[in-house]
Amino acid sequence: MIGNRSDNLSEYPADLEIQPLSQKIRKVVQVPPSKSITNRALVLAALASPQGDCCLENVLESEDTEVMVAALKQLGFHLDVDWPQRRIVVRSNPSRRRIPACEADLHVANSGTTMRFLSAVASLGQGRYRLDGIPRMRQRPIQDLLAALNQLSGVRAWSEAGTGCPPVVIETTGARAEQPIAVRAGTSSQYLSGLLLASPYWVQEGEQVEIHVRGERVSEPYIAMTVAMLRQWRHSVVEVAEGFRIGGASDSAWRGHYVIEPDASAASYFWAAAAITGGQVTVTGLTPSSLQGDVRFVELLEQMGCRVTACTEGITVHGGPLRGIEADMNPISDTVMTLAAVACFATGPTRIRNVAHIRYKETDRIAALATELRKLGAGVEEANDGLTIHPQPLRGAVLDTYNDHRMAMSLALIGLRVPGVIIRNPACVVKTYPQYWLDLAQLSR
Repeated sequence: MIGNRSDNLSEYPADLEIQPLSQKIRKVVQVPPSKSITNRALVLAALASPQGDCCLENVLESEDTEVMVAALKQLGFHLDVDWPQRRIVVRSNPSRRRIPACEADLHVANSGTTMRFLSAVASLGQGRYRLDGIPRMRQRPIQDLLAALNQLSGVRAWSEAGTGCPPVVIETTGARAEQPIAVRAGTSSQYLSGLLLASPYWVQEGEQVEIHVRGERVSEPYIAMTVAMLRQWRHSVVEVAEGFRIGGASDSAWRGHYVIEPDASAASYFWAAAAITGGQVTVTGLTPSSLQGDVRFVELLEQMGCRVTACTEGITVHGGPLRGIEADMNPISDTVMTLAAVACFATGPTRIRNVAHIRYKETDRIAALATELRKLGAGVEEANDGLTIHPQPLRGAVLDTYNDHRMAMSLALIGLRVPGVIIRNPACVVKTYPQYWLDLAQLSR
């Protein structure tokens, strides 16, 4: 039996064979809480901690969130963590220092949100902070964020190796924004999100700071999520032509209680399972008005021929004959691999475009996806900014996951119809969804 604890990787086999479903499914699924919202909420609660305790409910337990919790504790914040109850209380910070610790050496594994958010948050401290991760993290660019932080008075931020990638060092005497801060967000939306989360504390109450965004923005729904959550924490954020204008934090910028939504990216796998098998899956707790842009994945399934219904319980996908589509997936790029799995069972090609930035994720997701789909027999044309999938007869294969949780979870869906699909390193799902294999197995019961 595969366990659901992210701290017990020995319970996962080295290889996992996916069992095809013998009949159409009709299931109601509850997916775990959102990783993206959990990590933003942890940062917002920690920065507001001089105002009082904040209880976060329905938090996600996963590698990425455990890394964020550990890093915040190293920065001197007091967190009472109850993973079984999915509850974290961020305690009041009596020191009144925005970052209690004067120095920290943070290891963030391969958590992009932790690396990018806390690089920005560290600017609020008074001391020296170093952030590092696994070898893949040392290949993930962060120079555009460092360039933005260096525009703040009192801050020096640099790549220790001089590569524009981690390890990152932040030396600060307490950041202050004396001019608009410019940032490029064409590689990762997390650069802008990190700056937005820290920005209310770069100026005094009654003052304002502007963040100007240069060039294109990728994954805009994640930026919208950050803005919405800042407003939920009673920060003033106004969109302007150049980017955003943020007001200095007031004593009212605090919440005593906050509940995390279910994870829409995780939901995409089960909606896709309905599409691939011609079955019906309802994911509870999500509505079209979710904070998460990935809820729009169901719109692509609808274009491919599925029927989608929303009710008070959640969102249901009814599978049907599938047809290929063309999709600009820049806004919901975390679901590229999920759609690619569905595309293998469509009539006609599916073209996915405008997602060049996913080459800088946990792996080069475009190249990795093309390689693994070809092993299964699919025809794949790889482009710089995406790929085109030509459905062909599929066969079983041993699939590499590149230590990328989304590669593992998406490619496994093909095994719901194709015998002999084997996933290597299934333990990589602990990054965001430790119980994924148990929940996937429930589809056949």
